[in-house]
Amino acid sequence: MPMPMPSPPSSSLYSPGRLLPARPAPATAQAVGRWARLSCSLSMNGCAPGAGDRGAVCVREARALPAAPAAQDAVGQLRAAVDALGAGAPPAATSGIIRIEVPVRQRVDAVEWLHAQSALPRCFFSARAPLPDAPALAAAGNGNGSLSDQWKQPVSVAGVGSAVFFRGTEPFSLADWRAIKRFLSRDCPLIRAYGAIRFDATSDASVEWEDYGSFYFIVPQVEFNEFEESSVLATTIAWDDSLSWTWHNAVNDLQSLLQKISPCSVAVNKSSLHTTIMSLNHVPTKASWDLAVTKALQMIKGRQRELVKVVLARCSRYITDTCIDPVELLACLKVEGQNAYQFCIQPSDAPAFVGNSPEQLFHRKYLNISSEALAGTRARGKTTADDFQIGQDLLLSTKEDIEFTIVRDSIKKKLEMICDEVVVHPSKALRKLPRVQHLSAQLAARIRNEDDEFEILNTLHPSPAVCGLPTEDARQFIRDYEIFDRGMYAGPVGWFGGVESEFAVGIRSALLGKGHSTLVYAGAGIVQGTNPSFEWDELDLKASQFAKLLQYQEQHIRYQEAENTGTVIRLEK
Repeated sequence: MPMPMPSPPSSSLYSPGRLLPARPAPATAQAVGRWARLSCSLSMNGCAPGAGDRGAVCVREARALPAAPAAQDAVGQLRAAVDALGAGAPPAATSGIIRIEVPVRQRVDAVEWLHAQSALPRCFFSARAPLPDAPALAAAGNGNGSLSDQWKQPVSVAGVGSAVFFRGTEPFSLADWRAIKRFLSRDCPLIRAYGAIRFDATSDASVEWEDYGSFYFIVPQVEFNEFEESSVLATTIAWDDSLSWTWHNAVNDLQSLLQKISPCSVAVNKSSLHTTIMSLNHVPTKASWDLAVTKALQMIKGRQRELVKVVLARCSRYITDTCIDPVELLACLKVEGQNAYQFCIQPSDAPAFVGNSPEQLFHRKYLNISSEALAGTRARGKTTADDFQIGQDLLLSTKEDIEFTIVRDSIKKKLEMICDEVVVHPSKALRKLPRVQHLSAQLAARIRNEDDEFEILNTLHPSPAVCGLPTEDARQFIRDYEIFDRGMYAGPVGWFGGVESEFAVGIRSALLGKGHSTLVYAGAGIVQGTNPSFEWDELDLKASQFAKLLQYQEQHIRYQEAENTGTVIRLEK
């Protein structure tokens, strides 16, 4: 007998493309299934009107305490150090940011540290290993010094609380970028602002994305840095009298949070979530998808506009039998995360945005910029010979070459508008991931001034890999034909720092709510020669890493079309 479908809430906000039935009531502790998360105070919004014009905060420094043999010992040292700050005289400076860190003489998994913490907001970002065939320009010097000016880079960073957050409802602007940068410094390279930007900040935000605004970044109050052979536990205190957040506000809030920090890590199951999919609803339906793709192809072929490519996406709403902890999902994604960025962003009292993106938007270190083009998709083969043949088919496909060339040449042209040098190498190669393989090209360039970083971000996003070409025509098509809010999906996800910054493209991602709902996003590029059914299958392939993890038990699945809302999947025992 078919299993009964869960009854949707009566709220008018509930729809297949919406995760939350209504905005949750504020509370000190929000229940996330069996995981209770403590919501910290909001500290200060560094993007208050006019903040970007005030120049750097008065104090920007990092302090190191003696090394601890284990992470448990480091927590006590930080508590004592912050208590000493609170007991002493406040700084004369009216604004500042101070990072206090304790080196730990052992490597501890940052995901397991985050799994032990109960506070919100929280963030996680895992660096992608350098690709072996990076262009020479990206590795040559720092553009403003020598190769000797180096510091250890974290493998992964996890953080909770916000020393300062940056959130706005208007599109991310130069003033917002300056507001973030005033808290960052070359002398403190590990003070970073982690977060994400909406795919399209000019579109209306749906209820599940409203807490993110059009952009959302935090400098964590407590942060765990995982290195190759060691770790660092750090805390950051930020204040600005002009933003109505004084030194005493900051110290008191940090002391409160440190009392909630667990000194121990908690092991996490990295192989399965032990959940079962109860129902699955696709927005759009397969029929609606075919219509939208057909319309796009008509416009591409008919040249009614200058549209050459458009990327259409699908939002799949999974209902599972148990609640999913975002950190457990993150841990499972890391296992599959070869050559990919893992990330998790979660504001207070909001769903968690979690992903495993293979695509770099850009990385800046001093004046050096790296970026990449990624397009065209095939599954991995079951045997070495099969995998090789599939890869060759991808390399030789006319349709995939058109899509890939559009992306690569567009990124190159955009970089040439801002940079003095642009190098592309290799110009076309295979990028093999655990489940899929893509066509890829790597680009390196050099900006004229570090202040050009905002222009790099603003120019490269959205790329033709997630939007289309020309950008505005493709974006308008998406607004007209996509019936759900992408939110941060396909937007920039990453961090700003004083010396360098790095952003991935927020694809291969999901939004996890407070109940049994999970939204999984996937997209496919539409160009001349596209077959709608093939692209639908590509969406399934890209979402498969989530589907596999959510479906712990193998069950027979029966598909049923829901009335103009989505493809509903019911399970039969």
